[in-house]
Amino acid sequence: MPLPPPPAQRGARLSPDVIDLATRRAKTSAATPPSQPSSPARSAPSARTAPPSGSPTPAALLQAPAPAPVSSTPKAPPARRPKSTPGARKARTQGPARLFVLDTNVLLHDPMALFRFKEHDIFLPMIVLEELDGHKKGMSEVARNGRQTSRLLDALAGVRGADMAQGLKLDATGHVEASGHLFFQTTPLDATMPAALPQGKADNQILGVVAALETQHAPREVVLVSKDINMRVKARALGLHAEDYENDKTLDDGDLLYAGVLQLPTDFWTRQSKTVESWQSGSATFYRISGPVVPSLQINQFVFFEAPGEPSLYARVTEIQGKTAVLRTLKDYTHLKNAVWGVTARNREQNFALNLLMDPEIDFVTLAGTAGTGKTLLALASGLTQVLDDRRYTEIIMTRATVSVGEDIGFLPGTEEEKMGPWMGALDDNLEFLSKGDGSGAGEWGRAATNELIRSRVKIKSMNFMRGRTFMNKWIIIDEAQNLTPKQMKTLITRAGPGTKIICMGNLAQIDTPYLTEGSSGLTYAVDRFKGWPHGGHVTLARGERSRLADFASEVL
Repeated sequence: MPLPPPPAQRGARLSPDVIDLATRRAKTSAATPPSQPSSPARSAPSARTAPPSGSPTPAALLQAPAPAPVSSTPKAPPARRPKSTPGARKARTQGPARLFVLDTNVLLHDPMALFRFKEHDIFLPMIVLEELDGHKKGMSEVARNGRQTSRLLDALAGVRGADMAQGLKLDATGHVEASGHLFFQTTPLDATMPAALPQGKADNQILGVVAALETQHAPREVVLVSKDINMRVKARALGLHAEDYENDKTLDDGDLLYAGVLQLPTDFWTRQSKTVESWQSGSATFYRISGPVVPSLQINQFVFFEAPGEPSLYARVTEIQGKTAVLRTLKDYTHLKNAVWGVTARNREQNFALNLLMDPEIDFVTLAGTAGTGKTLLALASGLTQVLDDRRYTEIIMTRATVSVGEDIGFLPGTEEEKMGPWMGALDDNLEFLSKGDGSGAGEWGRAATNELIRSRVKIKSMNFMRGRTFMNKWIIIDEAQNLTPKQMKTLITRAGPGTKIICMGNLAQIDTPYLTEGSSGLTYAVDRFKGWPHGGHVTLARGERSRLADFASEVL
């Protein structure tokens, strides 16, 4: 049996017309390379354009879509560029712009979060808009933030020429720091989620949106931003990228709070002896120094030098010019002759604090420290001296955040001051101590008259009614300031009128507000923002002076 003929011979025998057709096409396409297939079905793509070197085989061209024309700007494939997603953003060609999906709690926490992501894009799922609508009623902080967010979204959508399908420009309303786009979910996004996650819950719907966007926009990074820890844990369990909203944190976890005190190196005088300049003004001595320690100094920062066999130095930075700084020696409040309402400083940090509290040029003082370091006592003693003796201020106003340690005991009876009474146990304890320390020998009647005079000059106010007030020539003490948010802290500090001094005190280790941390507390915010201001100062009190029991408990518990 003879072997079968080759395909060309078989075609010639079975269909003679094919030979004439091939001959005519060979005459009209003489430029076709000999490597091109002669089959009409496979020569159609090559008839339009000749493949470059290294191009896919004709069989691969039948299975894949035709390649897009080569251009200088890379573009994403059409399948990854739906109108409702930010895949068509031009900034993607300039850098790794990410797509952030915001949870509802981020916008309820900070409405300006829309403009905090610089060149990156923002995506809002439809369920987030539904939850914003459900939180807009009421007078709480959450309700106010929800309404503010809705107004910002309406302003972005109302810009002339705005197209939600192509994304709203975040800088269209004047926020030039945000160069990205805002996208809304306008079409259903399907994603395969575990059956254990009920789809009716809003958090799980947002997770489904993040999963769908991550599939559509790969390899672009899609990040879920949420203040809910459990939400972030679930997202990471599903293999999704989730982050906390960091813009509200003044300090990161690895940063240290500005202490307001700096210890000079042991070779300070040895290295500075040739360049130091000193002069006397009144009872204070001034030193002009230079060297490597100057860049680390701040205005009103305290410095001290202690070394065996050498004279000690306790000073405050009063001036920084270029590479030089001026130090001013302190008044010694540890001596009994400089006692403040019968109170003397028991350690170095208390002496620093009293120098700030008794200086009329300092308008804002923050005191931080553990329990029993004397924050409230020093502030009250300094206030009483300057209100009753020096007549520098008219009265003392004391307030604090009404956040309880345990369960709330319910409504309190009486007037505003009577309602605040149970919260002001620290005030009563310290006033009792200060009145007993009166060494005038006036007897029981004299002490009773002194107590009455003191209480007539001390007013207790609630923070709930501070909005719109202006305090002139007042000594304002804000106790337990670690429980305040940065917005509440701003509201209280801006109440100060001419001649008013504000003292904020707190212990960052005793934050009772559920949604605050050491990095986002209002006390941390104030310390960081006022650092280096010529009329403000901060001291962290390190040593407890309440009792040996309290000191030991602060260390071991």
